[in-house]
Amino acid sequence: MGHLVTLATCSLNQWALDWEGNKDRIVKSIHQAKAVGATLRVGPELEISGYGCLDHFLEADVYLHCWEMLEKILTDESCHGILLDIGMPVAHRNVRYNCRIVCLNGRILFIRPKIFLANDGNYRENRYFTPWSRPKYHEEYYLPRRIRNLMGGTIKVPIGDVLLSTPDTCIGIETCEELFTPDSPHNQMSLNGAEIITNSSGSHHLLRKLDQRIKLVLDATAKNGGIYIYSNQIGMDGDRLYYDGCSMIAVNGEIVAQGSQFSLTDCEVITATVDLEDVRSHRFAPSRGQQAVQSTAYHRIETDFALSDEKAGYIHGKSPGPARQIRYHTPEEEIALGPAIWMWGYLVRSKQAGYLVPLSGGIDSCATAVLVFSMCREVMKAIEAGNKLVLQDVQRLSGEKSDWKPKSAQEFCGRIFHTVYMGMKTQSSAETRKRAKDLAEAIGAYHVEVDIDEVFEAQKKLITTLGFEPKFKVHGGSHQENITLQNIQSRTRMVTAYMFSQIIPTARGGDRGLLVLGSANVDECLRGYLTKYDCSSADINPIGSISKNDLKRFITYATKNFDLPILDEFIHAVPTAELEPITKDYVQSDEADMGFTYDELSDFGILRKQQKCGPYGAFLKLLHNEKWSSKYGPREIALKTKRFFHYYAINRHKMTTMTPAYHAEAYSPDDNRFDLRPFCYPPFWDGWSFKKIDEEVERIERDMGMEEKS
Repeated sequence: MGHLVTLATCSLNQWALDWEGNKDRIVKSIHQAKAVGATLRVGPELEISGYGCLDHFLEADVYLHCWEMLEKILTDESCHGILLDIGMPVAHRNVRYNCRIVCLNGRILFIRPKIFLANDGNYRENRYFTPWSRPKYHEEYYLPRRIRNLMGGTIKVPIGDVLLSTPDTCIGIETCEELFTPDSPHNQMSLNGAEIITNSSGSHHLLRKLDQRIKLVLDATAKNGGIYIYSNQIGMDGDRLYYDGCSMIAVNGEIVAQGSQFSLTDCEVITATVDLEDVRSHRFAPSRGQQAVQSTAYHRIETDFALSDEKAGYIHGKSPGPARQIRYHTPEEEIALGPAIWMWGYLVRSKQAGYLVPLSGGIDSCATAVLVFSMCREVMKAIEAGNKLVLQDVQRLSGEKSDWKPKSAQEFCGRIFHTVYMGMKTQSSAETRKRAKDLAEAIGAYHVEVDIDEVFEAQKKLITTLGFEPKFKVHGGSHQENITLQNIQSRTRMVTAYMFSQIIPTARGGDRGLLVLGSANVDECLRGYLTKYDCSSADINPIGSISKNDLKRFITYATKNFDLPILDEFIHAVPTAELEPITKDYVQSDEADMGFTYDELSDFGILRKQQKCGPYGAFLKLLHNEKWSSKYGPREIALKTKRFFHYYAINRHKMTTMTPAYHAEAYSPDDNRFDLRPFCYPPFWDGWSFKKIDEEVERIERDMGMEEKS
């Protein structure tokens, strides 16, 4: 005998503090869920306020406006007739909690606070909220007066870790981080008879992360049996993070519905019809029953609202959905989509005229430009799919009338994307100049080419007031002279880029400015191989947390999939800053300047952040790394390790001013939130950790010498 239930989860493009916009998207999702016959709708974490409010969660206004928006939802009769799981912060007894509000027909049934808070990496929930550190405990919450009035004078509702009993099933609630903890609440909830578990999340995109999230959902339902409804925010809500959606519904270890991971849709509702009897048959095992009997009980909130139809068995037009093939994107596709859609969200909300990239002819600025082109491609796909909101934004950004529509990604790119090549006659090669021009032409960008020699010479002339004329290294100058002259150029390019960002739209007949995009990759940031306040300084940086290796893979992918054969030239070009004069015997090389390959920098980034190694620990790890030990001896590995941590330490101050970057890599050096470390270090070369490395090298060499003699 079947008990069929149609369930709905959603991905919403919420914006921190966009009160009415967030409310409207919530209502839109409720309407879409009801339209397909769903009786339960689950939304993302903190969906009324937006997840990324950060320190705004310390303000009383946020809590007031959340209740005001919830009141509008509760009094909207078009939102009745469906069980609602809605997220917002709640203050209870002068303590702030991250909560789920469970509502039905204009009434609040109970409030469920988050038990385990996310407090690592990009997350600082303990800064704003307190965990409900009392599993299976509940008490009374006294409602605000405005909510009491619409609930007929009801003064209080339960708040705590409880289950919801309906006439046909039982529902448990967990929130985001709780899925990732070793002993997740869904284990005890399932043993207590909860057949449906909801999880509302604010989980950001990270390269290669989705498989972990899906695996946890599948494991939860494969082991416990049950239905798991996962909801996640999608889009850029005002910060470095992109929330990548992929809301889903799983039954007994199989995905039956999966939403998109990258989308320009502001409201995506995912539904599935499931059979409660499938859960019950999956759970009929004596060993599980024994654990269920031993488990302490939850308090249950009861409602007479049933999720399933009173009819048992066959219902015309309804049947359980089959298991689906899980959709994953390759890392190259993730790079093509995540930063692109994040940039679109930022551009639309900033209300500027478009983007500008200082295009050098190298792979980093190339990757940034191609990501903007990828953004334009996704915009065109959304328009072709009938997304009216995206089309309206395109028309507004382009300054066109409501009947205008771009015919291609290149045409739209030409309206909102601008590139500028800033060369010097003695430093810039004809190859980089041509590559920049050809790439801009291929993607349709509005391209400007200028030489900055006169500005450079004017700035350099100021130094002669000291009675001294600096020279480049290739002309016999010292290291300090060489660096000074390079930095004049790089900082001149930053000033020039911002000048053009403000005036190009005016020259083209517009009335707004452009946002400048940075193009420093994560590995260069780790090494500090950039000039403070040069072209690494920008408004936002789509590649600032992406490794050079991943960027190369992305460009290889885009060469074929975006039909851009010009990109092949960038892949095989030697990375160079082109800040020193080119001679017949010398061309500046990034890897030679840094003393590392980009592969090696990536290894150090993983050791430093993900594996949490200091200098000595990193050295020991590399000694046992086959890739390193087959290429270098212990002394060479020691020198590389000391060199990395030396430059990392002396350049840490640069990270405090880095352009806000899209967060894509787990070893991002973002100083402002993700990577919290000092920016003033003691000298490592004379420090204890380097002495330990030297002692270990000497011991290894002694042992190796003894082995050779024996």
